[in-house]
Amino acid sequence: MNIKQEKLWYLHTTLILLLFAPAALTEEVAIRYVAVSEEFLSEPHDIVLSPDGQQIYVADNGNDRVVVLDAQSLKQITVFAKGEVSQPHDMTFDEMGRLLVADTGNSRIAIYKKVGEEWQLTGELHERIRRPEGVAVHADGRVFATGSLSNNLVVYESGQVVAERGGFSSPHDVEFDRTGMAWVADANNNRMVQLNDKLEITRILSGPPYNFRGPRYQDWDEANRMYVADKYSNSIKVIAPNGELLQVIGSEKSGKGPNLFDRPEGVEIRSKDVWFSDTYNDRIVRYRLD
Repeated sequence: MNIKQEKLWYLHTTLILLLFAPAALTEEVAIRYVAVSEEFLSEPHDIVLSPDGQQIYVADNGNDRVVVLDAQSLKQITVFAKGEVSQPHDMTFDEMGRLLVADTGNSRIAIYKKVGEEWQLTGELHERIRRPEGVAVHADGRVFATGSLSNNLVVYESGQVVAERGGFSSPHDVEFDRTGMAWVADANNNRMVQLNDKLEITRILSGPPYNFRGPRYQDWDEANRMYVADKYSNSIKVIAPNGELLQVIGSEKSGKGPNLFDRPEGVEIRSKDVWFSDTYNDRIVRYRLD
């Protein structure tokens, strides 16, 4: 090979590498640790912010109850549902202000309504789901729930099943991104699955570079970046709308402290505030997007 041929080969090879090389993590999120709750929780799972943004509701799984914290200080305000729920995993508010709880141990979605200062159990959804671990409410009022033992996603309207999709393995969270698309954390298949309004799979995130190990719960910031609590990698994985893995918060080795977790499960985001359930450290932590 002469010098001219070598230069041509080098230019050709460089062009191929530029075209096919994986995208760099160019949009790393600036996020900082702010506060942590006291350790009176037991394996807290997913969390949800109250409609007014003042309180965080915690599915206190190991204590079979719902705990309400001040959203900023993370101090305990009240406790309810003790003796009514078993191993709660997820929660969401509907358009009427009711709290829907994935009451996993009782294989139902428990529906709570606030009467005065008290939360009262007023209804349930249980058809076609076993051990639900995720619940979300669509903008049109339909309730989406995942059955971790029935390996399905069920949709309810006016209390009746109107749609269902199987093929999952221990699905956990179901949530809607900023564009209204549904996403399921398909935990035992180590993937995130996007579905359209007909429950058709439109996108799957799995394998490298995500390398999910039991993804549990997720939420989106205002830029529609998805934050996934990836339980067994002890981390939160931040993913851009185009699917690029932007950042991993945490470490393969579990720990306790800023940017360290022990099998995290819950995520909640409102504006610049971000909350995570540091599940096996028995606490909630608050971060801030800068």
